[in-house]
Amino acid sequence: MTTSQKTALITGANKGIGKETARRLAALGITVLIGARNAERGEAAAEELRADGADVRFVPLDVTEETSVQAAAQHIDATFGRLDILVNNAAIAAGPQKPSETAAATVRQVYETNVFGVIAVTHAMLPLLRRSAAARIVNMSSELGSLTHLADPRSPWSAYSSVLLPYCTSKSALNAITVLYADELRAEGILVNAVSPGYCATDLNRHTGIRTAEEGAAVAVDLATAGEDGPTGALLAEDGPIPW
Repeated sequence: MTTSQKTALITGANKGIGKETARRLAALGITVLIGARNAERGEAAAEELRADGADVRFVPLDVTEETSVQAAAQHIDATFGRLDILVNNAAIAAGPQKPSETAAATVRQVYETNVFGVIAVTHAMLPLLRRSAAARIVNMSSELGSLTHLADPRSPWSAYSSVLLPYCTSKSALNAITVLYADELRAEGILVNAVSPGYCATDLNRHTGIRTAEEGAAVAVDLATAGEDGPTGALLAEDGPIPW
């Protein structure tokens, strides 16, 4: 199977790191499906990338809605017959708040996208991924999901543990999900990894990050296109593994 025959789905890809991941994968000759809740923004992002000559298409996809997830899977099945790369990128965050003041409803809302949405999409796409000769799943995580960093008062990331309970714990859960999927799918040759793009300037942090979205996309693209000897069940940044 040549690179030009591959198809990738990226959730939440109408902007930020998701769109830059789409841009990079498309530049490799991969057909990229931009999953987005908002049709106008999703199609606009796809049109922008197509202007560079890339094969990029919009697929309506709200990861929190089961009917939307199933419809996307059925569309990909009918159009391509399989899926080679899945990048679970869609994520949300809640405003800074002490853990003791954070309502369960706020945590639940973040988990609907960052945790349950990843499970729903992965479950729906697995039959398609299993038809690929070299399927790859990349989950967009964060160093804020590292329990090692959060528990270490010397770590610069530990400061966030006192104000971002929903987001931090959702990424910790995502890391665990990554390991469990990787364990199950290893024998099938499907590589599953979590990546941290670093502190990138995106809408999620009101563009306060020190890295660009394009820089953040690099590690996701590397894992999405890894060879059969690539890692699986890992949490990786651009410069190497991140402690759990």
